[in-house]
Amino acid sequence: MNSRQFLDEPPAENRLTEYDRAHLSVYLRLLDAEADAADWEDAVHIIFGIDPRREHDRALRVHTSHLARARWMTANGYCDLLRSRLH
Repeated sequence: MNSRQFLDEPPAENRLTEYDRAHLSVYLRLLDAEADAADWEDAVHIIFGIDPRREHDRALRVHTSHLARARWMTANGYCDLLRSRLH
């Protein structure tokens, strides 16, 4: 993924956003990496194209914030996604 295609931190709204819709595959990849106990540095490099050796703080922020949003999606955001698909 090109670093210009994502924010360092996804929107922290309590509803599904267009950003979330555009990044569903990123969220799924992060959840898969977590389930596979993949190293976060490898995940952020592969998924976001950020080298954690060069940009450690940014890489950690991007990974942590997007993984948190992915978890939010599994607990909350999916409801909005399902509702929008039904209408």
